[in-house]
This record gives sequence, structure tokens and C-alpha cells, in this order.
Amino acid sequence: MFYCEQAVEKALKALLMHRTGTPAPRIHSLPELGRLVRIDPKMLPFLTDLAPHYMVSRYPDAAGVVTKDLYDGRISLRFLRGSKEVLSWCRRRLR
Repeated sequence: MFYCEQAVEKALKALLMHRTGTPAPRIHSLPELGRLVRIDPKMLPFLTDLAPHYMVSRYPDAAGVVTKDLYDGRISLRFLRGSKEVLSWCRRRLR
């Protein structure tokens, strides 16, 4: 989950830097980055869902439970597929 969130954040920032020619803003909000790059509106709910998993998967004490107990294969796969979709969307716009 942590790597999905990080990959999506870096891809959105790379696209933003590519488009503007300036350093990416120092924000970490996936929905805000998505709005800045004018991501497909259908992907914004996914970005909103993925965003809090950075803290929970990076800092297990933030959730109050062991990380492995929070995520089953179905949940992880949903976020992995969604992340791949966002990365593909960014990749197509970087060409």
C-alpha cells in the first residue's frame, strides 16, 4: 500500500513538472495533485481512497493494529490495479 501511494504521488508530480517546467509543489495530497494535472475525474475517488494508506502502511501505530491485519489480498489488489491505471494515465501524457 505504501509503495502504491508513493508511486502514484511521484507519477503525478513528474507529470506536473513535465507540463510546467518547474519543481513540483511540496504537497502530498493525491487528490490535490490529481486536480493540478487535470486527471480524469473518474480517478479522483481512487486518489482520495488511496491517500490515507500512506500513513497507515508506513506507520502501523497510526492504525492501532498490525498492518498485515488491515489488508487482505483483495484490498491490496484493488489498490494495485488502481495505481497501475493512474501510472498508465500519467505515462501516456508524458510522451
